[in-house]
Amino acid sequence: MTPYRLVRREDVRLEPALPGHSEGLTRMVLVGGATGATHTGLTLVALEDGHVDTHLHSFESSFYVLSGEPVLYLDGRGVRLEPDACGAIPVGVPHAWRADERAEWIEMASPRPRGPDQPPDTFWLGGAPDEPGESLDLRDPRNRNLFHLNAGDMDVERLRVGASVGAPTVSASMATAALLYSGITVKMLVDKRLDAQLHTMFMVGYQPGAVAHPHDHPFEEAYYMLEGEVDVVADDDRYTLRPGDVFWTGVGCVHAFYETRGGTVKWLETSAPGPPDRHSYRFERDWEYLAERLEEGAATA
Repeated sequence: MTPYRLVRREDVRLEPALPGHSEGLTRMVLVGGATGATHTGLTLVALEDGHVDTHLHSFESSFYVLSGEPVLYLDGRGVRLEPDACGAIPVGVPHAWRADERAEWIEMASPRPRGPDQPPDTFWLGGAPDEPGESLDLRDPRNRNLFHLNAGDMDVERLRVGASVGAPTVSASMATAALLYSGITVKMLVDKRLDAQLHTMFMVGYQPGAVAHPHDHPFEEAYYMLEGEVDVVADDDRYTLRPGDVFWTGVGCVHAFYETRGGTVKWLETSAPGPPDRHSYRFERDWEYLAERLEEGAATA
């Protein structure tokens, strides 16, 4: 069996982290090397009336703010983030964090951070800046690594309507597009557009009755539940996922998602490495169809 991992919300325990380089920081590694992942390092982070010193990584990371208004110091600028803000932190780029009150976010790293018995992959440069930070302005081209998911960004009906030139959002393009299929809406958040090269982060929405049939990938996926309930089947094991739950599938793990309760569902998803241009999905039913055709051909012959 190919590995998968389930973390229930009630089993999440945040612990103090990065002693000597932070204050008010707690976190829990949800998916990483200790849980069988190679490319995924998924962590729930909380920062309360504290900071994380300036540092850089030899891996790539991204984040999605769940609550609070942390300040991210990136590329020489401080930006105050709000819930649903997200972004990419490229390899080797110095950054730091600060929060006056409690803030929580999901942090994704690819490849997964190294263990304590391996060479270092995080390098400390000094204390965190103390500037208050500017509000995130998506129309400012300098915010090339940051994005904010607005309530209407996954609303297909809203996206049908043209936006005026003075609309307070990024200019409409493929960067603002949402993909809709089989009752599923996908909105890309972090990819090469934000200078992420090693992984992607996106939001997934399910309408009542939506389904993703059994399939697998040549990459790892992680799912952080935000709203609603959905059934996941992984290697023939079935679970119901609820807000705060985390699921992860390794390469080759055959999995499927089913909305069976008549409600809507939303989760944050990551893929690592980033999906290839072709063959990112391998649906079981397509290859079963081929096998049937081949059997029919052999019988006829």
